[in-house]
This record gives sequence, structure tokens and C-alpha cells, in this order.
Amino acid sequence: MAVEFPLLKDIIVLLSSSIVVVLVLNKLKLPSIIGLLITGIIIGPYGLKLIDAVHEVELLSEIGIVLLLFVIGMEFSLKQLYSIGKTVFIGGLVQVGLTVLLTFALGYWMGFSLEASVFLGFLFSLSSTAIVLNILQSNNAISSPHGKNALGILIFQDIIVVPMMLVTPILAGQGGELGLELLALLLKSILVVAGTYISARFIAPKILFVIARTKNKELFLMFTIAMCFVISYLTSQAGLSLALGAFLAGLIISESDYSHQATSTILPFREFFSSFFYVSIGMLMDVSFFMDHALVIVFVAILVFIFKAGIALVATKVLKYNIRTALLTGFTLFQIGEFAFILSKVGIQYGILTPVANQYFLSISILTMLFTPFIINNSGKMSSWFIKFFYKDKTLAKRLEEGAEPIAEAERNNHLIIIGYGMNGKNLALAAKKTGIDYVILEINAETVKKERENGEPILYGDAVHEHILDTVSLEKARVVVIAISDPQASKAILVKIRALSASVFVLVRTRYVAEIEPLLALGADEVIPEEFETSIEIFSRVLNNYLIPIDEIEQITDSIRSDNYSIFNKIEPLSANNLQRFTPNLKLVCVPFRNANSSFLEKSIAELEIRKKFYISIIAIYRNGELITHITSKECLKVDDLIYVSGEKHNITAFKLHLV
Repeated sequence: MAVEFPLLKDIIVLLSSSIVVVLVLNKLKLPSIIGLLITGIIIGPYGLKLIDAVHEVELLSEIGIVLLLFVIGMEFSLKQLYSIGKTVFIGGLVQVGLTVLLTFALGYWMGFSLEASVFLGFLFSLSSTAIVLNILQSNNAISSPHGKNALGILIFQDIIVVPMMLVTPILAGQGGELGLELLALLLKSILVVAGTYISARFIAPKILFVIARTKNKELFLMFTIAMCFVISYLTSQAGLSLALGAFLAGLIISESDYSHQATSTILPFREFFSSFFYVSIGMLMDVSFFMDHALVIVFVAILVFIFKAGIALVATKVLKYNIRTALLTGFTLFQIGEFAFILSKVGIQYGILTPVANQYFLSISILTMLFTPFIINNSGKMSSWFIKFFYKDKTLAKRLEEGAEPIAEAERNNHLIIIGYGMNGKNLALAAKKTGIDYVILEINAETVKKERENGEPILYGDAVHEHILDTVSLEKARVVVIAISDPQASKAILVKIRALSASVFVLVRTRYVAEIEPLLALGADEVIPEEFETSIEIFSRVLNNYLIPIDEIEQITDSIRSDNYSIFNKIEPLSANNLQRFTPNLKLVCVPFRNANSSFLEKSIAELEIRKKFYISIIAIYRNGELITHITSKECLKVDDLIYVSGEKHNITAFKLHLV
């Protein structure tokens, strides 16, 4: 007798339909998310009605949201979260507050009741955490300025949705003690945050160490998933959302040394369950209702896009970001999110939202979600177009640049331009300063610019994607440009603009990912350095050099690794113990400056000083008056301000150095 498992049939239908639709859209080069949403529309209760267990599918979709936020949390850290705290509370408050006020005003003007207008403001203020973060993560843009802004505002929305749910019964005239409920929620939130910090710092790393030491993959997987769902459950019991709990669980694991392994373990499950989420969203759309009211729905969806993108732009400008970052943030957060669907059910339950109004809302929301991948993936081009359009007005252009005035110095020539003043930019500027290279810095963080200008750095506030800014730093006369920012899309846009203005300047681009090398080279970069990859090469090069492996072999290994030919390691014969004995571990090649004008070595020849006999070192070269002397004879005399390159053991070099400095 066959065992009945009704949900299994629905899962088979859902997955089979998704594969077909996504495959077709993939041929058309359309995002998979669009295919999953369309699949839900086709097979859902308002389409072909192929799915019976709609509620069960929605439950599976919740797991997808939880796992998505869990992975995002693992790729973040408490330090990074602290760094966007201003965005969470100020940017989020401005975005939600302005959206609620504007929607309330429009709703009340259109004839909705006071309560319904406020509630509609709640619904339209929320954006899609799942879709936005998934796309940003796929585009490697989570760490970009607009990615961090979007994440911060979305976190605020996930927090504020709970008070919105508490206020909804009050709007319907059926609430209790709102003040007490909000106070209880605040206390629970404080406990959750404190618990997250303690767990991340002191508990999770120790437990994960014990788990990892067993080398049991199944145990590691079980603990990781258990951690995710336990924290999510506890936060939901505290009155907060499951998704927020999952993000906090990810943060806890991110503080350990095992977050990367945990992420790779969870990713396949996340992708699987996320597909249920997107399909379940599509199932909500009533196709016949949409067709009957298509003009109104499309018109309102366009208004939502304009107003929500504009409000997110204002929120980002309040945080003092440049216009391009503000536009990118606006294009990222224009849609209506999944938590609005949960909130709308509460509104129907208390009679604030009518079934017809809810269908309008669902249709508009899903339409904005359908267009989200297209808008985000083309947000860079759209931002450039908007800025170029507004630049026709020179007064407005100057204001948009927010005081990006030229640095009052002599006109630059043969100089270095550093774009981005993070860790890489700072170190490069320090090296340029020490070596006397003329340089100028471009940075879009106003606080950093103000601080560094006070410290005397030649730094300019401005976005390098603008021709005006590049002209200000004399791009056409520069020798080298280094793009040292963390936003891959912005790096590409800047590179394209640089190449449009100068074909000869040497452009070096820093990126975090090896996969970005080829696209950046294709756009005109002379050299691309993937940060972690080059760090690993630098480490092993120095180690091999210290073991006195011939430099040509080191270069051969380096070249092979850069071309993904790791087989070279198998061809290197290790030095035997007998061979190693002939090398002295302390043997060094060092540059010793001659600073002591009273030294007994002054104006005496190497033969007179008997340097090899007395100090057991060899002089390899001397740098004098801008010239490197490599042919050293015994008649060569040492002079003040010489840079003397010597080879020998460390203690002998030290003894020689005492006579010169």
C-alpha cells in the first residue's frame, strides 16, 4: 500500500515547473528570481492551481528567508554592524518616517480613512530584505557603500515592523496597553543584543572549536543549522522577527574562525529553500484581478518606484554620502517587501485593510519585486544617466559635488592619483609620501576628508566617476591611477570614465575577488590586484626567499600560480639537509646609510678599511648622488650620505653599521 505524502507531489510540481521556467528565462538572459516569481504566478491558486499545500510551501519559504539572513550575518561581523549603526538608526528612521508621512498624506487626500492611510504608510515603507540582499550578495556589493546603506535600512525595517504590528490593533480601536507592550519589546531587544554579543565573543568560538576539532562534517553541519534555528526561535519568542534572529545567529558565528566553513556548508540549503520563498510570493498574485486593473496597478507601481527611490536617496544624503551612492541606494530599496505581506494580514484581521485594497497592494508589491533585479543590475548605468542629465545645469552640478573644490596647490604633473582612502589607500599614500612621490587622494566619505585635510593630506571630496572630479586632479597629466575602493561596480564605472579621458595613464585596480580580474582588464585596467590572492603570493615569495630558493624559481612558481598552473609545486625538488647546512639562516642583504660625518671610515677606501677581513661582509653596491654604483673595487671610498648595500650575517652587519650612523 502506497504511503500518502501530499506535500511531496507539490514539491515535485514546484521544482519541475521552476526548472522549466528558469531555464527558458536563462536563455533570454533574465535573472532566476524573475523565473521563480513567474513560476509561482503560473502554478499558484490564482493560476493553474497545480499546488494544493500552499500553506506548507509558505512555511518552507520561511526557512529560505531564515537561511538567507543567516548567511548574510556570517559574512558580516559585530565590528561591521557597529560601523553601520548610524545608517540603521538615522537612515532607517528617515526612510521609514518619510515614507509613512508621504503615503499617509496621499492616502488621506485620496479619501482613505485616517487609520487606513497610516497603515498603508506602514506597508509601503518596507522593502524586500530577501530579494535585495540576495542580489547584492550575488553582485559582490554587500560591502559597497550603497550595499551597507541598504543593509542598515533593511535591518531598521525588520526591527520597526514589530512595533507596527503592535500599533495596528490600536489603529483599529482594539488595542491594549501599547506603552507597556513597547517597553517589554525594548527590554527584550536589549536582552537579545546583549545575548548576541556575549555569545559571539565568549561562547560560540569555544563551542565551534570543540566541534571543529572532531573533524566530523555531519556534526559541524548539525550544530551550524541548530545555531541558526535556535537563535531565530528565541528572537521570535521575544516578539522580534525570525529573519532578524537568523541575522544575529550569523553574526555570532562570524566572530569565530569557522564562519567561512559554516557559510559553505549552509549555501546549498539556502539556495534550495530560497526558491520556495520566491515561488510562494508569486502565488499571492491574482492574475485575473491584475488584468482587470492593470493600468491602475502599473501607474501606482511607477509612483512607488519614484517616491521610494527618492526617499531612500534623501535618507542616504542625510548620512552625508555622495549623490551616486544615494542614487544607487534609492534604486536598491524602491520595492515593497515580504514583511509587508505579513503586516497586511494583520490589517485584514483587524478590518483596516479591505480584501480589494489588499489585492491592489499585493499586485503592486509583486510587480515592484519582479522589476527589482532589472533595476539593481542596471542601477550603475541609471545613476550615471541621472547625474549626466542634471550636470547640464552647472549650478546644480556644483552643488551635487558638495564642495569638491580644487586643492590649492601648484598644477600637478606626473603625479599619483589614489581613489579611495581605506587601508590600501592610506598605506599607498604613506609610501608615496616617504618616497617623495607627488600624490592626490579622492574620497567620498565627508568625515574622512575633513579629518585628513586637517592632518595635511592632499585629499579631495568627490566621486571619481565624474569627469569634473578627474579633471580637478589633472588626470591627463597623471602617471599612475590606483582605484582602491571596495565597490566593484563603482570601480568599473570609474575605470570606464578614466579610459574615456586618458588612454595612456597607468591604471591599477584593487579588487577582493579573482573573478573580477578579467572584466576589469577588458575595461582597460593595466593591472588588477586581487587582494587576498596577492597577499598569499607575497607571503610564500618571502618565505621561499628566506630559504634561499633561487629567485628565478620563485618567479617561475609565482607566474604559474597566477596562470592557475599549480603543478609547478610538484616539480620543485626540496633542498636536502646536507644542502641546507651550507646556507646561513642569518644571511641578509641590507641597505646601510652612511650618516656619521665624524666616522673614522670617511673618505677611506675599502682596501684600507679591510671590511671583508674585519666584518666578514661584502659590499654589493653603493647609491650615491642619484646613481647606483654596482662595480665596486677595493679603491672605492665611502662618503657621507652614501647608501651602502651589504651582504652578510646579521650580527656582522650590525657591527659595521655602528661605524656609519
